[in-house]
Amino acid sequence: MKKLFAVAAFAVAAAIATPAFAALDVGAKAPEFSAKGMLAGKEFTFNLSDALKKGPVVVYFFPAAYTAGCTAETKLFADNADAFKAAGVTLIGVTGGARNPETNAMVSASENLELLQRFSAEHCRDKFPIASVSLDTIKAYNVVLPAKPDWSDRTSYVIAPDGKILLSFTTQKPDEHITKTLEAVKAWKAEHKG
Repeated sequence: MKKLFAVAAFAVAAAIATPAFAALDVGAKAPEFSAKGMLAGKEFTFNLSDALKKGPVVVYFFPAAYTAGCTAETKLFADNADAFKAAGVTLIGVTGGARNPETNAMVSASENLELLQRFSAEHCRDKFPIASVSLDTIKAYNVVLPAKPDWSDRTSYVIAPDGKILLSFTTQKPDEHITKTLEAVKAWKAEHKG
C-alpha cells in the first residue's frame, strides 16, 4: 500500500511540475494570424493564409529578440534560409518579447517592432522576416512560456498548405529547431512530388 501511495504521490508531483501548456498537435489546424514584422529593414505585414497559398510555412516562435538563445537560433535559421527557400517554404520567426541590447531591459510591444528592425538586419541578415505577435497568437498556438506568460516558448511549427500542422517541436536547444523543421519539410515535399 505504501508503494502504491508513493507512486501516486510521484505522479501528482510530476503533473504539478509539468508546464501548463502543450504545443498544438500534429494534424491540428494552425490558427490564422497576421503580424507586423520586418524584412530587410522594412516593415511588412505577414498573413498566414496568404503565405500558405505559396506552399508550406515554417513558423518558429522564440521568447525574445536579443536574448542569447534566440539570437543563436535566428542566426542558425539565417544560415539555412537558402535550404528552406529551395524547398519552397516560407520561413518566419515570431516573438512577443524583446530585450534592449544596450540597457538589457525588456521593451513594450510598440518598441518591439523597432528592435526587430535592427535584430532582423543583424541576425536574420535580411534572409527571412521576423514579426511581433500578440499574446492572443501566442495563446492560440499554445506556446506561452510558463516563467514569462507574455512571452512565447521556443516552439517551431511546420504548416502544410492546407493549414494542417506537420511538425510541432518545442525545446530550448536552438539548433534542433533547424534540423527538425528541415526534415519535416523534406518529408512532406517527398510525399507530395508532382
